[in-house]
Amino acid sequence: MSGPAGRPEGIGESGRPSRLMGNDASPPGCAGHAQGKDAGSGRSSATGATEDDAWRRPVLSGGRCFVFQQPPRVLLVANFLSAQIGARGVTEELAARLEDRGWPVIATSTRPGRAERLADMVRTVWRSRRDYDVAAVDVFSGQAFIWAQAACAALRLAGKPYVLALRGGNLPVFARRRPRSVRSLLTSAAAVIVPSGFLAREMRPYRGSLRLLPNPIELSRYPYVCRDHVRPRLIWLRAFHQIYNPSLAPRVLALLAPHHPDVELCMIGRDKGDGSLQAMLAVAKSLGVRERITLPGGVPKDEVPRWLAQGDVFLNTTDFDNAPVSVIEALACGLCVVSTDAGGIPDLLRHEGDALLVPAGEAEAMARAVDRVLSEPGLSGRLSRRARATAEAFDWAFILPRWESLLSAAAGGRP
Repeated sequence: MSGPAGRPEGIGESGRPSRLMGNDASPPGCAGHAQGKDAGSGRSSATGATEDDAWRRPVLSGGRCFVFQQPPRVLLVANFLSAQIGARGVTEELAARLEDRGWPVIATSTRPGRAERLADMVRTVWRSRRDYDVAAVDVFSGQAFIWAQAACAALRLAGKPYVLALRGGNLPVFARRRPRSVRSLLTSAAAVIVPSGFLAREMRPYRGSLRLLPNPIELSRYPYVCRDHVRPRLIWLRAFHQIYNPSLAPRVLALLAPHHPDVELCMIGRDKGDGSLQAMLAVAKSLGVRERITLPGGVPKDEVPRWLAQGDVFLNTTDFDNAPVSVIEALACGLCVVSTDAGGIPDLLRHEGDALLVPAGEAEAMARAVDRVLSEPGLSGRLSRRARATAEAFDWAFILPRWESLLSAAAGGRP
């Protein structure tokens, strides 16, 4: 849906006048303002902007050309729960990086309770409406979708443009159950981003224009070791929740044990409280492999590389998935990834290229794939080298400037 001058509905010439410099212009390139070079060049344009100053690029709005002299003020609406769970989500990491680059950022919410967190999000959207120019809102399925709806309703009431970031591999299932609600929310935004080609395909019926911005990592934090010679040391890294099917891991372990007597499994992640951890332990005990499993619980984000370095094979047992950061982290460290083919995984990983993929829920197929990694000459080294190459495309150095350009464009009235 479009408003005046072809802008999406609800998007005007936002941003305070003191933060914008107007200049009558026409495309392409906004006369009087030379365009910057493509991403990665690092060279300055006539505006003095480099790739490190993506927010300085010219923005067309209402037939006029604007250049932000300061980064727009941004409100991020998401779960900021690292103090409770010990790990930053993608949006929490984005907030820190924008602030490091001089962006004024308001973040909501850190409240632990669901109802309290929703109330804080809506309250912050309204009470701080004079303190931000553009917002970005995380969108999940289930009850969390209602939070996004409420926050966006308050943003529209405040007359603020917003970008939606779709999260979670279960969103397509949710959207098929509530198509009108999902379509209404997505078409109300200045822009909608997705982290994977899978989610782009699945969500396109609800909004035609979607932008791909992968979930990033700081590549330099993940030391790479090529697994030319592998040990039967398996790593699993997710929250204990039924959608990630953690009970599949001990079943795989039990199938491997007769052929690899020293096989071990480290399962890293916090308990989401749905009984999945207890169910996994019961399966492990019944199969006689409980003593082979280490459970360190959730670990801080900066400790993830150290834990990953202790293993050589990474198991991703999920039944629903999108573009999991944990898998990208494993790729970056050079682990040999064996994953189900659920959801967006085939968009992220290439079978027999940078990983081995098996049907979801099939312990025998996953065990055979792990056995190949441990036994087949040359396979582990090939997977490991290609894994690191895949991970390099997910570095924050490439993704953050694209976020800055998108938020600047939305703040200036151009999605």
